[in-house]
Amino acid sequence: MNSFEKGSLTGIKVLDMTRVLSGPYCGMMLADMGADVIKLEMPGYGDDSRHYGPFRKDEEGNDVSAYFSSINRNKRSVTLNLKKPEAQEIFKRLAAGVDIVIENFRPGTMKKMGIDYDVIREINPRIIYASISGFGQNGPYAGRAAYDGIVQAMGGVMSITGPKGGKPVKVGTSIGDIIAGMFCAYGILAAYINLQKTGKGQYVDVAMLDCQVAILENAISRYLASGKIPHPTGNTHTSIFPFETFETATADIMIAAGNNSLWKKLCAVLDMPELGEDVRFAENPDRDRNHDEMFELLSERLRLRDGEEWVKLLDEAGVPCSLINTMDRVLENEQLKARSMFIDIEHPGVGTEKLIGIPIKMGDTPGSIRKAAPDLGEDTRKVLREYAGLTDSEMDALESEGVI
Repeated sequence: MNSFEKGSLTGIKVLDMTRVLSGPYCGMMLADMGADVIKLEMPGYGDDSRHYGPFRKDEEGNDVSAYFSSINRNKRSVTLNLKKPEAQEIFKRLAAGVDIVIENFRPGTMKKMGIDYDVIREINPRIIYASISGFGQNGPYAGRAAYDGIVQAMGGVMSITGPKGGKPVKVGTSIGDIIAGMFCAYGILAAYINLQKTGKGQYVDVAMLDCQVAILENAISRYLASGKIPHPTGNTHTSIFPFETFETATADIMIAAGNNSLWKKLCAVLDMPELGEDVRFAENPDRDRNHDEMFELLSERLRLRDGEEWVKLLDEAGVPCSLINTMDRVLENEQLKARSMFIDIEHPGVGTEKLIGIPIKMGDTPGSIRKAAPDLGEDTRKVLREYAGLTDSEMDALESEGVI
């Protein structure tokens, strides 16, 4: 039995109406664990992210988006123009036979098309219907448009990110979208567990803005406790010291001495045991108060050797540390390779492509990467025959009318 046949979510059917990043990422998480995720896309155009670079060329010279491929593996693609009444009726037939619907349109869009949760639950009372939006389904901002950078700015994440004393900076990955997708998958699975207990489906409402606030960690608590507005601190931790980057003779390294024992080990490796006993740096609050002095003393010593040499010595002593890896070094990391975090898969027409692996390792029901992201509409006829009972002649007519 392979991973797909015994995946935790094998047998669960999902209609994924989402596009770009937050929703597709959520759908990918479910698909990786075995769910049959049917991606609904606009005929002739598809998900917006099919048109985002970088691109690779297929055998016919067409652009194939690596962006799209990275977040839509393990799915089937069906084209359906939901602006047309015929397509809306087909959607209802599909929804009657699935467990989960995911959408990330602006609030109110699904209601205008007559396929919102209230309509679908009359057809399928067990349905779990999940919506991801910028600001949620209620509140004064509900109707506003949002992208990742907007919620990073509004949710406060940008205000604490960037160089010390510098301007706020967007996080280097799209955490506004990705975190919302992850929280949505979490909500869907919680709803599915409840479904097994009660037999009732439910609506799951996830707002990107809410999710950004949920991951602010200690920034809110620091403000509430001190009344001081947090600002960017660069690579220095706001509560633990030393926990930051340092220059060496060759490259910057990250050192995280998260407690007094690690602090003393760090001082020993640097051949500065006296610092470990210095009253100015004895406890974490002391190292906070005297941070700049401590930082300069450590930096002066660390600049005397190569970064890789320091990392080796610190690692041997049990002090958490790392070089700051660029993407080429990440791809060659022996630990990530040992954990199967990079997977080669055949993409029809493009050839072998490397995808990021599944970070959740499960002993009995592991996830799997079974197929590359689908070509636009490649599964339309098979799925509509299987789920909606349409005949070839019916689908021929629907295709000529631009419905599928």
